[in-house]
Amino acid sequence: MQKDSSHHHMISIIVGTRPEIIKMSPIIRECQRRNIDFSLLHTGQHYSYEMDRIFFEELNLPVPDHHLDVGSGSHADQTGAIMSGIGRVYEEERPDVVLVQGDTNTVLAGSLVAAKMRVPLGHVEAGLRSYDRTMPEEVNRVVSDHVGDWLFAPTEKARENLLKEGIDESKILVTGNTIVDAVYQNLEIAKKRGDALKTFEVRPKEYFLVTAHRQENVDNPEKLQHIISALTTIHKQYTIPIIFPVHPRTRKMIDQFQIPVNGIFLTDPIGFFSFLQLESKARLVLTDSGGVQEECCILGVPCVTLRENTERPETVDVRANTIVGTEPERILAGVQKMIGGSGGWSNPYGDGTAGEKIVNIITKRAK
Repeated sequence: MQKDSSHHHMISIIVGTRPEIIKMSPIIRECQRRNIDFSLLHTGQHYSYEMDRIFFEELNLPVPDHHLDVGSGSHADQTGAIMSGIGRVYEEERPDVVLVQGDTNTVLAGSLVAAKMRVPLGHVEAGLRSYDRTMPEEVNRVVSDHVGDWLFAPTEKARENLLKEGIDESKILVTGNTIVDAVYQNLEIAKKRGDALKTFEVRPKEYFLVTAHRQENVDNPEKLQHIISALTTIHKQYTIPIIFPVHPRTRKMIDQFQIPVNGIFLTDPIGFFSFLQLESKARLVLTDSGGVQEECCILGVPCVTLRENTERPETVDVRANTIVGTEPERILAGVQKMIGGSGGWSNPYGDGTAGEKIVNIITKRAK
């Protein structure tokens, strides 16, 4: 549906990073399915719009109506640039509802602009808490939840977090997490796009998959060294391939600190669909990503989290995930524990209808 971007839209959906695009995709698809008038604003927080354009196409999503291309910068510069960009768009558009997703600077900026312009704000995936204010994401989530009008909490636990902070119960709606919808919908698309396991010459359940991107892990030579040496030991112990798609920055650090890499298949970053396929068929995943912890939980794949805390405690409660930090002994113990586990946990993030529920609520309440 080609939209006329000059007129007033009912819903303005803001995204800035690929995880946000993925988690908003079920809501966008639901709006399209029901012919609900919406516009899509891409802040370009992670990549330029040009780099993300192919991503929208791959996911069969419409091209954004507005793109700000703010690029990277300090948290303050980035948040300020996004705020002024969104402010300009909304001066013209005046949407009825603004939707943000998650915990990025895009979410912080979008939430503040909506609150100040008195446009009703919906926060998708509200109520997550790591209780670690040193993480910029935690600050972003908390602010968005406290200025939001509709807080779409993925789980009961997220709802409890919000109630504990004195947020009015009528604002909190438990919908499940849109990542469930997205994983199911996008795996279907992925199957039509080729076979990542063939490309990497691995068989289902006969390899480990690793991701590491958090600053506190990859910019710290000691922590990075610990992670790599743990992976080397794991490879010796289990003698199955370890696939590690490496961020260019991480690879630079590995070279710079001359960290020896044995038995680990370091590969350039891979496309979303290839990654989803590899993730769905891995024996086990080691990661420091919040989204990957959830995806593994949904896909029934054991996860070992290379962090000291998580804002996804549900994954630990159902025994889909264990939190080990970056000490090699703890990483090894975590792998042993998760490989020996029984699997077959129930997915705490809902039944894959979160997108539909959220759109239902908005259309009912925004009238």
